[in-house]
Amino acid sequence: MIHGMKNKTLATWLTWLGGPLGLHRFYLFGARDWLAWLLPIPTALGVWGVLRVQAFGLDDVLSWWLFPIFGFSMAACCLNAIVYGLMTPHTWNAQHNPGADPEDGAGKTSWLTIWGVIIALILGTTVLISSIVYSFQRYFEVQIEEAHRISIGE
Repeated sequence: MIHGMKNKTLATWLTWLGGPLGLHRFYLFGARDWLAWLLPIPTALGVWGVLRVQAFGLDDVLSWWLFPIFGFSMAACCLNAIVYGLMTPHTWNAQHNPGADPEDGAGKTSWLTIWGVIIALILGTTVLISSIVYSFQRYFEVQIEEAHRISIGE
């Protein structure tokens, strides 16, 4: 085993657990990865949207634009975790452990990897659908309120 090998199971779990903070990118590509540094931005915007909903209620227009950003970011990270978890050992080692034996254990799929994929699938689907539903619900509620205002002549 080569020193500094990237483990597929660890990457899968880091991606759905800490993906919105870029933890998986730091693990796989190091501190020079610009995407790892950018991932916390949409996460922070989404959390700000959640805090705005709590502070100002559902009528705050900015919050219903910001709130789903975290969900979409989390769903994308869960999709990435699924892709990592389902990679063959040969593909994983070729991409993340160059120079290693294509069948090295760092790229093997274990039950822990499978559970990481299952959790990422459940969480990612739930968060994505919730984000879409919230966005459309708020959009149509605002449209109905506007139509009501127009119809009574305000």
